[in-house]
Amino acid sequence: MAELIQKGNQKVYDGYKSFQYLEAGVDYKSYTLAKEVDRVPSFSYPVTNEQENEVQTILEEDLMISMHEHTFIAPEDLNQFYEFRRQGRDFTAFEALSRSGLDVIFENFMDGTAMITSLAGWKWSDVIHDLGIRFSDIAHQDMVIKAERIEDLSRAKREGKIAFVGALESASMIENELDRLDVLYGFGIRTMGVCYSESNMLGSGLREPKDAGLSVFGKQAVERMNKLGITVDVSHAGDQTALDTIETSTKPVTINHAGARGVWDTKRMKPDSVIRACAEKGGVIGIEAAPHSTISENHPHHNIDSFMEHFEYTANLVGIEHVAFGPDTLFGDHVGLHDTLAGQLSIKSAQKSSMERVDYVKGLENPAECFPNIVRWLVAKGYSREDIRKVTGGNIMRVLKETWAK
Repeated sequence: MAELIQKGNQKVYDGYKSFQYLEAGVDYKSYTLAKEVDRVPSFSYPVTNEQENEVQTILEEDLMISMHEHTFIAPEDLNQFYEFRRQGRDFTAFEALSRSGLDVIFENFMDGTAMITSLAGWKWSDVIHDLGIRFSDIAHQDMVIKAERIEDLSRAKREGKIAFVGALESASMIENELDRLDVLYGFGIRTMGVCYSESNMLGSGLREPKDAGLSVFGKQAVERMNKLGITVDVSHAGDQTALDTIETSTKPVTINHAGARGVWDTKRMKPDSVIRACAEKGGVIGIEAAPHSTISENHPHHNIDSFMEHFEYTANLVGIEHVAFGPDTLFGDHVGLHDTLAGQLSIKSAQKSSMERVDYVKGLENPAECFPNIVRWLVAKGYSREDIRKVTGGNIMRVLKETWAK
């Protein structure tokens, strides 16, 4: 896999490792981290030599944007995860990302598990700490740039770099303080979810048995995000809260990592009504690949084919102009991490007990593997260059141009 990816869209990488400007064991506690690449057997979606050449050309020439990733490296021993998280220091897989084929990554950090002061996550001080530490690390290297304006995204492509778009999956940490949105914008956050799976001051999460919709404060927060230039996301919102958010927003709203409930009937997937409302407002739906999410009856064993079935269903429902990819992957044992955090992140409540378990999602195991295989799949299925360009970056750029500050 790595050799193939290096042919197309290889980044200018000088070998930097996270926090190498500090001394391990003196400035921070060192943990053995999972492998960035080849943690599991690599997999390239099968294409002909001619098609592979086309894939590499697309990766090289066109803008590749992932709407949702976690580029941190998990500890190898997940029994250490809670202790690891309390240190408040995440390591970024720079080497693997240099071969990912990606130009822009919506970096969602790990703030649902920001546990420096509380096991519950989402605390204001912990989130600020997490953002500051990660951006400090990024500031010490040259391959990844902090994206704050549209020009940063195209500049990253031109310069052989990767633009990180600061993203948070929930606004829980603002509590009832609207001005905290301004502070987060100042830190570099450019897209934010209304809520995670649990309810907060803004609205109801998808876990809740009753969805009261967007609160009065939630409407104020959406209005403030519109004014600031923060793209509003409803991936983890309950159905009514998502619909209310889309209606309240004066700008397009995203679903940056989800799938279609019409393909796989769980709360984590979005119903047709929410997908249509998102598209009608001009938004985009990013299909996710986190383990045991985008499964289908045709492909109950989660893999790239079940993932792409959600993509095609959504594209057929609302048009290919409103679909993209937000794989929601990380570096390390993602399934094991879900098992470790099952109660913490309400993961089990969004899955079917009858599903087939996988150890990892073949072909979509981490942020370095996803997009080359997604492009291979699209090329193999005969999608046009124009349509591939839309779903791998163009559709997202359209939304960002409408939602970010000019």
